[in-house]
Amino acid sequence: MRVELHPEARVELRAAANWYDERRAGLGDEFMAELSALLTRIGAMPEAFPSWPRTSAARSRIHMAIVLRFPYLIAFERRSGAVVVLAIAHAKRQPLYWLTRAL
Repeated sequence: MRVELHPEARVELRAAANWYDERRAGLGDEFMAELSALLTRIGAMPEAFPSWPRTSAARSRIHMAIVLRFPYLIAFERRSGAVVVLAIAHAKRQPLYWLTRAL
């Protein structure tokens, strides 16, 4: 299944990768590799990921995927033949700030 990033999720992804590169050269690339592998798994089996807690008010089911090695979560939903990543969210900051991006 095709995986698309919401424009704001794309910005979050770039910001996080840049932040990690500022901490250590190449760490941003490692972050991107982890995310790429996870996005591939999401595209292959989106229903295998759990629902995001406290998002039942959304019109569609929002799923959560945990990024290994980094404190980030991916929020996504299925939309007409595609998976849309709503957010690349830091696990310890502002829960559900991205919920308005959902259908």
